[in-house]
Amino acid sequence: QVQLVESGGGLVQAGGSLRLSCAASGRTFSNYGMGWFRQAPGKEREFVGGISRSGDRIYYADSVKGRFTISRDNAQNTVYLQMTSLKPEDTAVYYCAAGSYSSLSHNYRYWGQGTQVTISS
Repeated sequence: QVQLVESGGGLVQAGGSLRLSCAASGRTFSNYGMGWFRQAPGKEREFVGGISRSGDRIYYADSVKGRFTISRDNAQNTVYLQMTSLKPEDTAVYYCAAGSYSSLSHNYRYWGQGTQVTISS
């Protein structure tokens, strides 16, 4: 089992920045690719970005490319999502997930509880 706890969400104005963290416990963190997903009200969960086990490969959804940055610290069992130039359409609950390095949610076995990000215009 891997337990994931996200933090860092909140309310910011458009154009602002937030840094989300996802702390993992349980099995060896470095064995898992990590992903960030988000779900806005009334919409399906969508892929935001993923990072491989060692952090040497990172992939972003087109909607966030150039604005969001994923990183991980395997010594601290934590993955981060740095979000800049935030837009109202980035408003969603953000989830981190552990599994295979993939953009597909079904390839992630473990999920956090989510953290709310709200961007005001």
